[in-house]
Amino acid sequence: MARIPAHPQVLPPHLDWETCDRARLARAHAFDGLFFSGVRSTRIYCRPVCPVRPARSENVTFYATAAAAERAGFRPCLRCRPEAAPGSPAWMGTATTVARGMRLINDGFLDRASMAELAVTLGIGPRHLLRLFMRHAGASPSEIAATRRVQEAKRLIDQTDMTLAEIAFAAGFGSVRRFNDAFAATYKRPPSSFRRRR
Repeated sequence: MARIPAHPQVLPPHLDWETCDRARLARAHAFDGLFFSGVRSTRIYCRPVCPVRPARSENVTFYATAAAAERAGFRPCLRCRPEAAPGSPAWMGTATTVARGMRLINDGFLDRASMAELAVTLGIGPRHLLRLFMRHAGASPSEIAATRRVQEAKRLIDQTDMTLAEIAFAAGFGSVRRFNDAFAATYKRPPSSFRRRR
């Protein structure tokens, strides 16, 4: 059985040294991203799933984050790439970009700007933006924005006394005609048919 080092460790709160060491030696995928192991002899830190031959247990320290390992003077392993561990921005990858895009669309970004400008804001090209949205959201950014506008307009019709023209512009439509066309396409009814009689 491995001896626990005498110096203080910066372990995640729910893990102890022996659990981390067993997970590292077994290359347990369930622990990937939960902790990082620093090897004192090489000054390199790794993920628990690193394919390199495991270091001797007495030469290993454990850290809750990659930043903690780097602060302790370790550099990242080039084989297991700690920057791509589960939970990291690289691991979350394109889903993070789509989530940022969805937030911008929900804030009305496409009501005042183009899809190309959305792509520039997200730091990608327009074609790649379309591919990512189709893969992660199942619809294009403009389709998502159109659905958001119709849903917002429907909510305003149900909950306010605003005129339909005011609702059209408040929901982000460029004109009353587009507002009417969107309702006809979505509900097969004009927006006025949703107004409750008082």
